[in-house]
Parts: sequence; C-alpha cells; structure tokens
Amino acid sequence: MSLIEVSNLTRTYDLGDVVVHALRGVSLSIDKGELVAVMGPSGSGKSTLMNMIGCLDRPTTGRYVLDGVDAGALSRDERAELRSQKIGFVFQGFNLLPRTPAIENVELPLSYAGVKHAERRRRSMEALQTVGLGDRQRHMPSQLSGGQQQRVAIARALVTGAPLLLADEPTGNLDSRTSDEIMGLLVRLNEQRGVTVVMVTHEADVAAYAARTIVFKDGLISSDAANPTRRRPD
Repeated sequence: MSLIEVSNLTRTYDLGDVVVHALRGVSLSIDKGELVAVMGPSGSGKSTLMNMIGCLDRPTTGRYVLDGVDAGALSRDERAELRSQKIGFVFQGFNLLPRTPAIENVELPLSYAGVKHAERRRRSMEALQTVGLGDRQRHMPSQLSGGQQQRVAIARALVTGAPLLLADEPTGNLDSRTSDEIMGLLVRLNEQRGVTVVMVTHEADVAAYAARTIVFKDGLISSDAANPTRRRPD
C-alpha cells in the first residue's frame, strides 16, 4: 500500500530575472515499509522533492498524497499538523538543542503536540532505548559523540510514532564506521518496526543500504531501480 503518491509534480521559483524549474513533472510512488535512497547532483531537484514530501513546501502544479491525504491542497497550518502526525526528520547537522539533555531533545515534538509530561518522558525514554541510548538520557549533546547525537536525532524523529522518516544526508557528518552503524540502525527500524525511510545521500555506499534508489537530474527522475546487491548491517 502506498504511503507517498506524487503525480506530475512541478515546482518553479520566480527569482525576478530568473525562473528556476526545480521539478519538471515528477511522478513516483513509495509504499509503506520501503527504504528508499534519493540521489543526484546539486541542483537536480532531490532536495526540492524532499521539501514537498516533508510538507515544507507546496507544488506549483501536480499532486502529492501522503497516507491518503492530498497534502498539496492543505493550508500552511494544516500541512504543519499533518507533518507533526506523519513525518519524523533527521538532518545532517543533528539539530539538537545544545544546552538541553538528550531526553528533553527527544521530547520536543511531543511538547509541541501538547502531550503531558509523564507521557512525554515515558515515550522519549522508550525511543532512546530503541536507538541504544537509554543510559545517556541526561547527557548534553556536547557529551555525546557524533554518532550518538545522530541517534538522539533519530529517537526524536521516532517518538511521535510517525510512519515516515525523512533523512537528509544522515551520515554526512560522520566517519565511515559510525555511518555504517547509523545505517544499520535505520535498516533495523525499517525492517523490524515498519518505518518507511526516505533519505537523500551523495554517498553510493550509504545508498547501497536502501532497497531502492531514485536518481534525479535536471528536475526529473533519471532512474528508479531496486538494488539487487543491497548492503546488510553487520
């Protein structure tokens, strides 16, 4: 069953003297439970597509349906509500509050959603245990390694129970060994918990963990194929 349905999506930016056609009529479908890598050179349209899928922007034309909801037809506030219910985000730079302990960083989406403190704490602790950091809940980001900070960020993305995790260069700031650990975690979350993962990456060895790779060029999909030699976590 499809979680993401994109039909003839275009996005044009009018920059005054220049009109940028970031997406030129993209159509794709991503099923629930897939792990998909999105690749392409800078300016190819992949980041614009991720902004659309993440309900951070609206298409110029075309249609985007997320879990049965026509996201492109929603107001800004309605998109924000859908985003909070359906999507968790993981960024290259972790985006943790530096003076806030791990468990409170994980709690943030639940705080914004108005979840009561005791329930926030319970769910956040469970999310940290899921990513292997149950014993680091009171540590500040500066007391954690890069890989541990990214695990906190993944726990934060998972804590709402959203079915979709969008990861933008999730290993970009990590060494190769830690990158493999983070990708192993994402694979396990995908296979064991059924979380749909869509990640942007420039690294072929990271994309190799995905079951499917979509490559963008000049605002269009240049290839979309299953990965027959998919890497497995150690």
